[in-house]
Amino acid sequence: MTARLSPYLSFRSGAREALDFYASVLGGTPNVTTYGSFGYGEGPDADLVMHGALETDAGINLYAADDNRPDSTRADGPVDPGWVTLALMGDDEAVLRRAWEGLAESGTVVVPLEAAPWGDSFGEVNDRYGVKWMVNISGAADPSTPA
Repeated sequence: MTARLSPYLSFRSGAREALDFYASVLGGTPNVTTYGSFGYGEGPDADLVMHGALETDAGINLYAADDNRPDSTRADGPVDPGWVTLALMGDDEAVLRRAWEGLAESGTVVVPLEAAPWGDSFGEVNDRYGVKWMVNISGAADPSTPA
C-alpha cells in the first residue's frame, strides 16, 4: 500500500495554460478533463478544467483545476499562493536545473540557485503565476565554491 501527497493548484480560469507551462518546464504531457466533458457548465465554462494532471517520468506530480463559481475567491492565479511553497528536490541535476531555468525565465528569482551551506545547490523562485518554488539539487554544489 502507498500514499502520496501532491500539490493541487486552483485557478479561476487559467489551469490549462498553467499546466502547459509547467509541462514545458518539468516535462510530461498534461491530461485535462473539462467541466463540459462531464455535462457541467455551459458556453465558455464548459471548456474550463475540472481536473488536470501533470505526471512526469521523473516522478513529479502536479494537479490543477479551474474554479469559476460566482462565490469563488480565486483571482486569475492560484489562491493566495503565499502560504504554500512547492519544494522540488532530488539528485537528477539535469531535470532540476531545466525546471529552475524554466520557472525563473518568466518568474522572479528570490534566492539564486547556487551552492548552499549543506552541500547542495539551492534556490527559490516565484513563477509567472505567483507560485513559490524551492529547488534543491542534492550534492550538486561544487565543494570548492563557498556558500
